[in-house]
Amino acid sequence: MKLKKGLVQIYTGNGKGKTTAAFGLAIRAAGAGGKVYILQFIKGKTYSEIRILKKIKNIKIEQCGRGCFIKKKPDKEDRERARKGLRKAQTNIASGRYDLVVLDEVNIALNLGLLETKDVTALIKQKPSSVELVLTGRYCPRALFKYADLVTEMREVKHPYQKGIKARPGIEF
Repeated sequence: MKLKKGLVQIYTGNGKGKTTAAFGLAIRAAGAGGKVYILQFIKGKTYSEIRILKKIKNIKIEQCGRGCFIKKKPDKEDRERARKGLRKAQTNIASGRYDLVVLDEVNIALNLGLLETKDVTALIKQKPSSVELVLTGRYCPRALFKYADLVTEMREVKHPYQKGIKARPGIEF
């Protein structure tokens, strides 16, 4: 599935569906014979989508986080894991083995100060022209928009949480 021109896509905003959209794209690319690499920042648990994506032979998915920071602040280990993850992403992007690379929740890692915008910008600038790159997560720095070919901002209009409905396996995780 080698692309003549790989683009940079950003899925951001406070609405639900950024990771879902990126993983849907990963499945589409794999279905077309493409090789896909997904690196999840922040996340460190086995979510439902991880189980199925690991069964698709041309999708490789890894996590570099310890979990979502809902009840705690990130610490030195979280910063080191994120930086190590970014280095791993750079290696995989540069390798030429992958047609699509998804950096899931990288924007959250930037927002939390685990990574620096300049380092993600450098990664974007260094990607081979045939690699499609997707960055997901809320709070994407506007500075990255100028390097993107597509920016989708998902906006929450209504959410089940507002009615007290908790996250459900197979739907939210």
